[in-house]
Amino acid sequence: MDFKQERIATLHEFNIDKKKLIKTVIDATNVRPASVIMPMLYKEINRDSLYNIKKGLNNCTYLKEIIIPLAAKNEKEFSHVKRFFSDLKIPHLIMWCNGPKIENILNELKTDGIDLFKYRGKGRDVWLALGIASLRSYAIALHDADIMIYDEMIPTKLLYPLVEPELDFKFNKGYYARVNTEKNIMYGRVFRLFLYPLILSLKEQTDYELKFVNYLNSFRYPISGEFALTSNLALDVDIPGNWGLEIGIMAEMYRNVILKRICQTDLGFYDHKHQQIGNLDKGLIKMSGDILETLLRILIEEDNISISKEFLISLRVLYQRNAQDSIRKYHADAHFNNINYDRHNEENMVEKFSKQIISAGNRYLEKPVGTRIPDWLRTISANKKIRENLLDVVVMDNEK
Repeated sequence: MDFKQERIATLHEFNIDKKKLIKTVIDATNVRPASVIMPMLYKEINRDSLYNIKKGLNNCTYLKEIIIPLAAKNEKEFSHVKRFFSDLKIPHLIMWCNGPKIENILNELKTDGIDLFKYRGKGRDVWLALGIASLRSYAIALHDADIMIYDEMIPTKLLYPLVEPELDFKFNKGYYARVNTEKNIMYGRVFRLFLYPLILSLKEQTDYELKFVNYLNSFRYPISGEFALTSNLALDVDIPGNWGLEIGIMAEMYRNVILKRICQTDLGFYDHKHQQIGNLDKGLIKMSGDILETLLRILIEEDNISISKEFLISLRVLYQRNAQDSIRKYHADAHFNNINYDRHNEENMVEKFSKQIISAGNRYLEKPVGTRIPDWLRTISANKKIRENLLDVVVMDNEK
């Protein structure tokens, strides 16, 4: 535990009065309504964690609504998810993002010059949900559907700094300890072994200050999937359609919000499903490549750096050294806390992440223009009633 402040405001958990915090959010949301978005894949319906999440959400009586953007193969899977959440007491909508009714809406948009069919996955699902959540809420919290350690304090902590008028933040990023104390295992591998040493390497790589990198380094966990933002910001973000979603959101906040209106909040211990190391097409390797490609595009846009094959080779050398230093530090931390730490396995991961700097970097050089979903403001200018039509379709699907 510490009380160190960063460049952005950091809300630590020292002595939280949970009942008082919830009461404050209940009072504040009477004026500033709030909702939760929880994207999920159909296969997550069988996870024990989802029962616990449902129980925690039922304690968030202050929520205007819960929107669950769902990727499902067919009507049977969609109906199964609706039945599962039927005992959710909070008003909720299951949004079948690749279902026929929503695809009809997307076809309409395509005729208006906005083609969303080339984007698939979590990025597009979150974008769709933000469209309807922003119609009825002032503040919107997002979190994943695979959180194993969950209670009502996760959405409450995310929303509190936004709905409390005395604070009036516009964006809140959750951070947490990715440690399973029951199994004595330390997770958070993509951040610990890839992104953090990569950030250090980028700072060493250039002769001048990289403002976006410094901003990113102010966050305890910049790639966490738990954050909250105001609805006006939700309409004005370009969302990457891949694993670069979280870094892309961070960049949008950097562009659109002054730093004193951004904060991060301690969510405590946190555990969820853990991706396999994978390869170029899946798992943590795929994730690290998408993050790097997104980050390189942002650095050109924000800090005007020049990316070349020579740059990538040098970056890989620096990364390898900084990642080795990270392994040494986390090994010491794990040893101090009696946590199991497989140093050989961590070394292997670093070697695979290191290769991604060249392979993902070359993919970026071949296609430097990003694949970001157009923001909602542009979409609304193309089709004035698109959000309302989308909401009508989702409500109709849920009334069956």
